[in-house]
Amino acid sequence: MRDILPTEAAIRDWMQARILETYRRFGYTRIETPALENIQLLTGDDGGENAKLVFKVMKRGEKLDLGKPGLGEDDLVDLGLRFDLTVPLVRFFTSNRAQLPRAFKAIQIGPVWRAERPQKGRYRQFTQCDIDIIGLEEGLAEAELLVASAEALIAVGFEGFTIRLNDRRILTAIAAASGVEEARYGSVFITLDKLDKIGLEGVKKELAQQGFAEAQIDRLASMLAGVDGVSVEDFARRLGGSLEAKVPGLIREILDAVGADAGNRYMVAFDPTLVRGMGYYTGPVFEIAQPGYDFSIAGGGRYDRMVGKLSGEEAPACGFSIGFERVVTILMDKAFAPPTEAKLTALLVPEGTELRRALSASRALRSEGLAPSLFPLEKKLGRQLDGLQASGFTHYAVLEGEGRPVVKEMKSPSR
Repeated sequence: MRDILPTEAAIRDWMQARILETYRRFGYTRIETPALENIQLLTGDDGGENAKLVFKVMKRGEKLDLGKPGLGEDDLVDLGLRFDLTVPLVRFFTSNRAQLPRAFKAIQIGPVWRAERPQKGRYRQFTQCDIDIIGLEEGLAEAELLVASAEALIAVGFEGFTIRLNDRRILTAIAAASGVEEARYGSVFITLDKLDKIGLEGVKKELAQQGFAEAQIDRLASMLAGVDGVSVEDFARRLGGSLEAKVPGLIREILDAVGADAGNRYMVAFDPTLVRGMGYYTGPVFEIAQPGYDFSIAGGGRYDRMVGKLSGEEAPACGFSIGFERVVTILMDKAFAPPTEAKLTALLVPEGTELRRALSASRALRSEGLAPSLFPLEKKLGRQLDGLQASGFTHYAVLEGEGRPVVKEMKSPSR
């Protein structure tokens, strides 16, 4: 976990405001869910690998009996910190369903926690930024999620990115056509998810180490060879009859619709090797890749069975998450400074000035659209202004006399 310094905090605040503004224009409404959720919910099958990274919270007060013999984890733990925003959203929807519209469109931006091994770019607390639609069937929901998220990224300065689109049913068909047993599909998907990092030969080697038959590996490799630029229709023909008939048409419709809306601002492409790591996905899955970076900056997919598993009453669901931390990192790398409407102005107060006079002058400058901040006037004005400019101030004024202080622009350090 880490501290956020003012420069980065300013970028994060600006970015969040632009994203929220964009999503609200598409009709999404913001919700909030608690940091803590029931431990059984967090450690269920839908969490996938992330369920192993839960920060578990001990029971409290009378519920925690450390004197009980033979204590197990169930005796000690009842809650955990959320590891994503999707699982809490499904619990939220189930708990509040009677008060929500039939087609519920939600925005969530908030911190999540995973007990990761800390390393560069990977933290134990980070911010996620999700939009989800519960209650709409395939096609319409995916198209709107993709367009809304693309517009949100454009609003924070991104362009020329590519939306990659696949379907979990295509991945299932690949495994089935390769002769893999259904119980081992998950292992194939986890390995295939590494394709962009270890290459096809690396995937074959890892599958062999897991005990898959040579014939299965060869069939899978032959289907995945030369897939760059392949159309969904041509790839469906490679799979023979193992793919649901409606899937290629659905993917084609989404590709064409979003591609037409994109114009020349971004691209949309079919990618049969796209996996997405979470096991709860049931249909279309998607990611956004930015040129020059070897990681995705957004991703999501359809997860139709999650609501039914929790509540017993089915509801179609689909979501998309912007990689908030990754986008911030890219903006920081580019030394991006968010635009500000108000001029950050240091109002320098000489020793002995009445507080009432200082506050009155500050209020007068705010009424003119400036953003004044009070500081005592130091003896070495040049050095003081250098420090203030380094902190983001663009203007200053010395409070002298009774009239309005004269506001001046900070032109360069070491004046």
